Amino acid sequence: MTDADRLRRLLGGPDTAWLVKRVRQRLERGGALTGTVTLAGAVPAQRRAVELLLGRRAGTGASLSVSLDEVDRVLRGSGASPGGLAAAVEILDGPVRDLAREQAAADTAWASAFGPLDEAIAARPELAEWRGRLDSSGLVRRLASGPEDAAGLLRHLASVVRALPASGVPLGLFAAETCGSAHALDDGRPLATLAVSCARALGGLPFRADGGAESRRETWAAVGVHLDELSSTVLCLGLPGDAGTATGRMLAAMRGEPVSLTLRQLRRHTAPMPAGLVRVCENPVVLTASADALGPACPPLVCCNGRPSAAVWRLLELLSEGGAEFAYHGDFDWGGVAIAAAVRDRVGWQPWRYDAAAYREAASDTPLAGRPSLTPWDPALVTAMTERGVRVEEEQVLPDLITDLRADVSSGR
Repeated sequence: MTDADRLRRLLGGPDTAWLVKRVRQRLERGGALTGTVTLAGAVPAQRRAVELLLGRRAGTGASLSVSLDEVDRVLRGSGASPGGLAAAVEILDGPVRDLAREQAAADTAWASAFGPLDEAIAARPELAEWRGRLDSSGLVRRLASGPEDAAGLLRHLASVVRALPASGVPLGLFAAETCGSAHALDDGRPLATLAVSCARALGGLPFRADGGAESRRETWAAVGVHLDELSSTVLCLGLPGDAGTATGRMLAAMRGEPVSLTLRQLRRHTAPMPAGLVRVCENPVVLTASADALGPACPPLVCCNGRPSAAVWRLLELLSEGGAEFAYHGDFDWGGVAIAAAVRDRVGWQPWRYDAAAYREAASDTPLAGRPSLTPWDPALVTAMTERGVRVEEEQVLPDLITDLRADVSSGR
């Protein structure tokens, strides 16, 4: 039977607290109570307490070493703790945690929490790196109080992942349809932070937990979700317009000048837009230079302005419904390739100086960074870009693009 009073006198005082703490730490880690523990810079009172415990001199010097096997024997033999040192620690300081078991349980709980998300992205290799970053960055663990909290968060995130990319839906409606609440993806909410990071991955943008308001707006737009109908816009030039609709009359009146159309305008314009051949570019500088060079004679141009917004998609759809054919040019970098592929998947196009031959002819010494993307319209392009290793921006080939537009005017296309 344990002699609690004697145990407290031998091992329960402040001068042996360090020893009890060391033993507890070993037990929590699943270690054996053998060998010695050493206290550097021991004070005389700590040395006397160990001498009282062991019944012998504890030696001299700056450090104090104690044999755990000897302490166990003393406690058992004296009757202070017949169960030995491990039992003594629990009597003095409460039950010992099994950290290994706790960690295993936590790992199981976290794996279960991530289960729905992992299932949602199983067939989406483009999200594999993003999923790995969630683990390496610890983002989910920082946003959730624990696995139970994370489970609900990740179930909703899985629903968001399955629904992306969307097709020009407002954020509130998208949130309501995927998460059951129109405000689930409002800025500042943990789910919104995770969803934006997923949208960045789908849009081919660098991993980032969050960003400023404009960054979030552009990120959502890249996956077909808009924050409101007025902030989503598209730049165009040379669209013929018509006399029967407000948008058509505005385009006709502004012929020769770049025009910014809002998603609201385009959603209220329900009639197809006939335009013949429409050239699509990535950067606004192409529209500016074309307007300066050709004025009202400039043939139809639409600018993606980076990742296409909901307004860009809506305009391209209206033009496609009107029988337009598209020719595409963009930056020769991996982000530009991804944008081009997205537009091609949505409305189809023929390359406009956007193939391997045009890339090799363009002068540039700017290093190409990022991961290669496929170029199905010209499989040789990805090979050329990988081998040459430079990026070519549209600004660097503007004269060639203007030459093509002049040719369109001359030929009446």
